[in-house]
Amino acid sequence: MTKGILIAGTHSGVGKTTVSMGIMAALKHRQLKVQPYKVGPDYIDPSHHTAICGRPSRNLDTYMMGTDGVGQTVARTAADADIVVVEGVMGLFDGIDSTEVASSAHVAKTLDLPVILVINVHGMSRSTAALLKGYSEFDPEVRVAGIILNQVGSARHAELVRNSLPGSIPVVGTIPRKKDIEVPSRHLGLYMAHEKDYNTEEMAAFIEENVDLDALLELAEPCSVPEIRKIQRPEADLRIGIARDPAFCFYYHDMFDAFKDHGAEIEFFSPMAGEVPDVDGIYFGGGYPELYAENLEKSETTRKLKDLAADGLPIYAECGGLLYLCGRYEVGNKIYKLADVVPANTRMTDRLKALGYTEARPLDKNFSSHNIRGHEFHYSLTECDRDAKFAYEMLRGKGIQNGLDGLIEHNTLAGYMHSHPATFPVEKFIEKCREYKRR
Repeated sequence: MTKGILIAGTHSGVGKTTVSMGIMAALKHRQLKVQPYKVGPDYIDPSHHTAICGRPSRNLDTYMMGTDGVGQTVARTAADADIVVVEGVMGLFDGIDSTEVASSAHVAKTLDLPVILVINVHGMSRSTAALLKGYSEFDPEVRVAGIILNQVGSARHAELVRNSLPGSIPVVGTIPRKKDIEVPSRHLGLYMAHEKDYNTEEMAAFIEENVDLDALLELAEPCSVPEIRKIQRPEADLRIGIARDPAFCFYYHDMFDAFKDHGAEIEFFSPMAGEVPDVDGIYFGGGYPELYAENLEKSETTRKLKDLAADGLPIYAECGGLLYLCGRYEVGNKIYKLADVVPANTRMTDRLKALGYTEARPLDKNFSSHNIRGHEFHYSLTECDRDAKFAYEMLRGKGIQNGLDGLIEHNTLAGYMHSHPATFPVEKFIEKCREYKRR
């Protein structure tokens, strides 16, 4: 199996995303086929990985996908790569509910990958050794194989830190402070890849200068993955439209694959551009509709969706997609009229309203016979009509209201929960699309 490394941090904000992106760019610049991954429920970092590596970045999440799902994803997507680079999440050992599940450490153990630990040494020297001792010994099954010192102030600073460290774990990089190579952030995280014009050659050169890539490659080890489950992909007999533009850009690439595995072609379209695809079902992901509300209000897509939904066209929408399908959308001091497909109105707030993993119990077994796991992250409040119908009860997470999520109207399902095909009933959605096509 392809060799790989997992790049983790001692905590959030140490620079592991910038370091990971730089290492990917440098390895790609060496003409290597780099298969990128991201631990956890994240859409933004993978967009940068994909832009840099030229290969879709996949999410690895042991809560949503299970350990077997993580292994299957890597086995299926990394076989033809030269090197696997996994970017971690939060601190190395941070998982769900104070457990290891969904942590970078859990993914490293699942794939038996060596960890390259990024430590922000700004404001300390010998204390770095204490940090490293804790992280390298906390869980003997997690192998911290190398260290990258980030935010180094000077050559003297680097020397002081190096001299304090044991020689058993090599320092493979000392990265100086460089503000202009960082990716800017906003309320839902970093900017997406299509919003930043960064210079990958400059990133690659910066990493080549400050990281020993040859030593890094020597530390890489084969991923431990299960035997691939063979999927006989049927001939496509229907089409699903996927809204993809700056307003709707939060998607797991695995969902696209799942649609194809169940016999669907996918067609991307832009609601911002007023496109209305001739398809048998539509999927709206999350994104930034609040930034483009005026454009969406004027869109031909917005005007036609209500009639399409009333005609029975299956529509599935998550988070930003939910907001788009509401009647009124309040952003700041302005109210926009949007698709009016579901019986609800929504408004943006200046405070985070929900963040974290979710688990939902379907209220209708015909929709799904098992619970659905996902995550939620939003700054909006959605108020529904009194007779609104919901698809599932939240066992974990907030949902739309009163612990319920997944508004149902006609063949439309719209909720705050972002789901992953590991538990979302893709086959049920596909069958709805087939029924619609056969009418």
